[in-house]
Amino acid sequence: MNYSETKTDVILIGAGIMSATLGTLLKELVPEWDITVFEKLANAGEESSNEWNNAGTGHAALCELNYTVEKPDGSIDISKAININEQFQVSMQFWSYLVNSNLLRNPQDFIRQLPHMSLVEGEQNVSFLKKRFKALSNNPLFQGMEFSDDHDQLIKWIPLIMEGRTLNEPIAATKVDSGTDVNFGNLTRMLFDNLECKNVKINYNHSVNDISRTSDGLWELKVQNQFSGKIERHTAKFVFIGGGGGSLHLLQKSGVPEGKHIGGFPVSGLFMVCNNPEVVSQHHAKVYGKAKVGAPPMSVPHLDTRFIDNKKSLLFGPFAGFTPKFLKMGSMFDLVTSVKPNNVLTMLAAGAKELSLTKYLIQQVMLSKEQRMEELREFIPTAKAEDWDLVVAGQRVQVIKDTEAGGKGTLQFGTEVITAADGSIAALLGASPGASTAVHVMLEVIKRSFPQHLKEWEAKIKEMIPSYGISLMENQVLLHEVHTSTAVTLGLSEKEPVFS
Repeated sequence: MNYSETKTDVILIGAGIMSATLGTLLKELVPEWDITVFEKLANAGEESSNEWNNAGTGHAALCELNYTVEKPDGSIDISKAININEQFQVSMQFWSYLVNSNLLRNPQDFIRQLPHMSLVEGEQNVSFLKKRFKALSNNPLFQGMEFSDDHDQLIKWIPLIMEGRTLNEPIAATKVDSGTDVNFGNLTRMLFDNLECKNVKINYNHSVNDISRTSDGLWELKVQNQFSGKIERHTAKFVFIGGGGGSLHLLQKSGVPEGKHIGGFPVSGLFMVCNNPEVVSQHHAKVYGKAKVGAPPMSVPHLDTRFIDNKKSLLFGPFAGFTPKFLKMGSMFDLVTSVKPNNVLTMLAAGAKELSLTKYLIQQVMLSKEQRMEELREFIPTAKAEDWDLVVAGQRVQVIKDTEAGGKGTLQFGTEVITAADGSIAALLGASPGASTAVHVMLEVIKRSFPQHLKEWEAKIKEMIPSYGISLMENQVLLHEVHTSTAVTLGLSEKEPVFS
C-alpha cells in the first residue's frame, strides 16, 4: 500500500474547544510553527464542544453547589470554587485579547451575560446555602452575590420557578448577575476559522487510527481519509490528543507509561428543551439545584436560559444515561476495547465501588417522558409536557485511575491532562468544567510540554492574560481591572429583563 508522509511541528487531534484554544495560543506565541489538525467528523465543534452537547455555562463556581463542600465541622470548603473561578477569569482575558486583536469578532455570538443562581429547598439545604453565601461573598472573586429566602424577592428573580409553588418548605437562592452563557460550539468554529487564515492545515473527515514513536523521537500518526480510504502517515515533534472520549484509546496506543492504569467510564446526557416563547420569556438565568444522592456531579439539575442560533430557549437537565460509546458518534465497542491488561484491575475496582452510580444511571435510562416531566416540575411546578421536547446531549468519559486518596479504581470527576514525561505528547480526558477552563488547561499543557520556551514566551502570555502567574484573589486592583476590561470588551453589561 502507498503511504504519503508529511512532517509538521504540532499535531492536534480533534477539532473541539481544547485543540482550538491550544492551536490559537501556539500561533500567537510561535507563528512560524506548522500546525496540523485531524478531525474525524465533517466540521469543528461537533462533539462535546457543540452548543447542544453541553450546558453552555461559563463555569465560574457562581452557582454550582458541588464545587463548595460542607466539611464535617460544618464549615464550607471554597478552595475548589476559587480555583475554578480564577481559571474562568483566564479564559475571559484570553477571549478579550482575541477580540481586541480582531481575531474574534462579535463576541455576543459566543458569550452573553446571564445571572447564575443556586436554588435549594428544605431547612438543612437553606442552612447550607446561607453558610456557602457567607463564605463566598466575603471573597473578592464572588463580590456582588446576593442571597434571599424571601418569597416575594424570589418571585421577582425566578417567576417561572415560583409560580404555582406550594410553600410547605423553606426555599432560598443566591444570585450573581455577572454570570455568563457561552456558546462553545460557535467559539470553537470561530477559533478554527481564524486558525485556517493563519495557514493551519485542518483535515476534516480524517480518522487517526494509530500513533507510535519513531526511532528519532518523533510521533508518527496513521491517519485515514474517510472519503478516499487512503492511509496517510504524519509525523510531529508534539502531539495533543483532544478527541474528547476518543482520547483514551489514542493515549493507550501511544504506549507512554503515563497512559497505563487509566480507564474511562462513559456517561451520556439528555436535556428537556422548551421552545414555547411564552414560557421562555418568563425565565432569565441559569439556576442550579443540588444533585440527588448517588448522582454524578455532572447530573446536577439546572434550568438554563440559552442563546443558540440567536434564539432564546430554555433547557432543563441533564438526565444521565449510560451507553458503552465514548463519543456521541462513537462505537458500541468503545468501553470494551478500552479495557487492557494494565487497567483491568483498576476498572474492576471502580465497578465494585460505583454500584450505586451504575444503579442510578440504569434508573435514569428507564425514565419515561412523564417521569422526566415530574423531575422538571420540581423546578417548574406549572410545566406542561407539550411545551418540552427531549434533546440528546453530549457523551462524557469520566477518568478512572488509582489514587492515593481513593485507592484503586477511583472515579474522577473533572478535567484531567495526561502528559508524557518528556512533554512530547499530551491527552485531555474527563469532563466538566472542561470548556470553561480551556485556556488555563492549555497553558498547563504548554508549561509541561515546552518548558524550554517559557521564559521567551512569558511576555506574550502576560500580554494575552494579564493575570498570568498572579492570584486575582490576592490582587484586588488587578481583579477589578480584569473584570471591568473583559466586561467592556466582551459586551457583558446587558440589563436583566424586569418581569411584570
